[in-house]
Amino acid sequence: MELKRLFDLPYYQLEKFPRADALAGKVNKEWIKFSTQEYVDNAKYFALGLVSIGISNGDKIATISNNRPEWNFVDMGILQAGAVHVPIYPTLSNEDTAYILEHSEAKILILSDKLLYTRIKPLADNIKQIAAVYTFNEVEGSKNWNEIIELGKKADESTKQKLEEQKSKVDVHDLASIIYTSGTTGVSKGVMLTHENIVANILGGRNALPLNNNHKVLSFLPLCHIYERTIGYLFQFSGCGIYYAQNMGTIVQDIQEIKPDGFDTVPRLLEKVYDGIMKKGAVLSGVKKKLFDWAVDLGLKYEFDGANGALYEMQLKLANKLIFSKWREALGGNIKFIGSGGAALQPRLARIFWAAQIPVQEGYGLTETSPLIAFNYPNRPDIEFGTVGPVLDGVTVKIAEDGEILVKGHNVMKGYYKNDDLTKEVIDNEGWFHTGDIGMFVKGKYLKITDRKKEIFKLSSGKYIAPQVIENKMKESIYIEQLMVVGEGEKTASAIISPDFETLQAWAKKSSLNFTDKADLISKPEVKKMIQAEIMKLNKDLGKTEQIAQFRIVPDSWSPESGEMSQTLKLKRRILNEKYQKLVNEMKE
Repeated sequence: MELKRLFDLPYYQLEKFPRADALAGKVNKEWIKFSTQEYVDNAKYFALGLVSIGISNGDKIATISNNRPEWNFVDMGILQAGAVHVPIYPTLSNEDTAYILEHSEAKILILSDKLLYTRIKPLADNIKQIAAVYTFNEVEGSKNWNEIIELGKKADESTKQKLEEQKSKVDVHDLASIIYTSGTTGVSKGVMLTHENIVANILGGRNALPLNNNHKVLSFLPLCHIYERTIGYLFQFSGCGIYYAQNMGTIVQDIQEIKPDGFDTVPRLLEKVYDGIMKKGAVLSGVKKKLFDWAVDLGLKYEFDGANGALYEMQLKLANKLIFSKWREALGGNIKFIGSGGAALQPRLARIFWAAQIPVQEGYGLTETSPLIAFNYPNRPDIEFGTVGPVLDGVTVKIAEDGEILVKGHNVMKGYYKNDDLTKEVIDNEGWFHTGDIGMFVKGKYLKITDRKKEIFKLSSGKYIAPQVIENKMKESIYIEQLMVVGEGEKTASAIISPDFETLQAWAKKSSLNFTDKADLISKPEVKKMIQAEIMKLNKDLGKTEQIAQFRIVPDSWSPESGEMSQTLKLKRRILNEKYQKLVNEMKE
C-alpha cells in the first residue's frame, strides 16, 4: 500500500513489516510491548469510540502527555476519525496551556497522569468548548481513555459505517495537527500541518535513515514536538520498533536495557554525554590517562574518506579498540544512528563521535516545515561536518540576498491557525517560506546555518555579530552550561554565563575553595580567573570582532521550566535581557 495520509502508517507497517514490538513502554519496571496488529486495533477502536461520542471531521482533540505507546493509539485514532490532534507540552505554564486549549477550540482533552490532571483539570473546567477530560493512567475522579476504547469495541454497524465515511472524507490537504510553537518571544503560534506536509517529510527523509525492520530505537524527546513526532513516524515507516524511555532521568538505564540501534536527540544532551565522558577521563592517571587523552585528541581531528592518511587510520583503529569501544558500550553497543536537531551541533562533537564509530547525523528544520529541511545522510558524499547536510528530497531551498534561508515544498505548513496576517509575513506571494535563519551552501551542496536573522546585531564599529556561532564555541568549555552573547551598539561583544555548576563545584573543591552556595561560588576571584582563562583560550578560534571581551557569571541554571529557554532549548533572549539588564548595562563601554 501507499502512504498518503498519516493514519495509513500503522496499516503500512502491518503489511510490510509486522512486528511483536512495534511500540513499547515501561510499566512497573517491566517493558510492555504492543504488536503492529495491536497498534492497528487500538487506533481503530479509539477512532470508533470518538465517533460514538460525537467527534467528527475537523474537531480538535488536545493531548498533554509523556511519551508512551498509548499516545500513538490516540494520535492515529484522532486522525482516522478526521479530527485534528493538538499535542501540548506538559511543562508549559498554566497561562500558556489555557491559551492553547482556548485558542485551538479543543473539544476533548487527554492527560497522562494524576499530576497533570490535578493541575490542568481546573483550567479545562473554565473552557466552555471542552466537553470531557480523560487520563491515560487510572486517576480517581477522572474519565479514563479506555472508556473510549471500550465504546469502540462495542460499536455497532452504523458507527463503523460513520467512521468509514469520516475517514474517506480526509484529504491529504486536510489539517492533521496544530502544533503550538513555544517560541522565544511573544504568544505561541498555532502551526497548521496537513497530512501531506508530514507525509512528504517521512518520504523525503526515508533514505537518510540507516535503520530498518531489524532494528529498535529509544524515544525520549517530547512527542508533542514535531521533530520527535516526525522522526517517530519515520521509524515506524522503516519498520523499527520504538521503545519509550520512562523519563529523561532513566535514559542511561533504558539504553542499557534495550540496547537500541538508534535514537533522536538534541545537541545539549550529546554535549552532556561528551562532558560526562571527559569527567571520567579527567580522574584517570598514568598510562590510562595518556591513552584516553591520545584517543580524544585523535577523535577531534577525524575527517571522512580517510583524509588524514593511512597512519591516522591505523591509530584510530587502535583507539577504537582500547578507548572508544567503551563509549559505544555505554550507549548499548548497537548504535547505528543518532539524529541531532533543534539547535546547532558543535562540529567537534560530530567528529569525535564519528571517530568512535557512533554516527551522529545532524539535521535542520522548523515546526513550520514539518520539520525537516535538510539532513546529513549516513554515508559520503551526502554528509559534511559543520553543516546540516543536503536539502531533503522534495524540498527546495534558496538563499535570499540578505542570507535568509527560504523554503518551498509539500512539507511547508498550511499557515498559522487564526492568523492570516502572520502567515502572510512568513510565506511570500511566490510561496517561499521565510525561515528567519541565515545560511549558506558549502561546496554548493551542504546547507550551513550561521544564525537567526533576528538575533544578529551590529557593534559600534559596524561589524555584524552572529551570537549562535560564538555561543556554540564557548560551550566547548566544560565549565559553561549556557551563554548569551550581548553588545549591540557597543565596541565589543560581551556575555552572560550560566555555568555548569556540577563541574564548577567539583573544580572548586579540588582547588580547596570554600563556598556556601552558587552565588558565593561565582563571586570568588579564582572562579572568575578560571572562566576568563577558558574564554581567552576559546577566543583564539574566533575573529577579532567576535571575541568575548567582558563577561558576567550568574548563579542561575537556565531551562524551559524556569523560563529562560524554549521547549526546544533555544535561548529566550528577550527574557534573558530583561532578567540580567543590570549586568548587561555594567558591561557597556
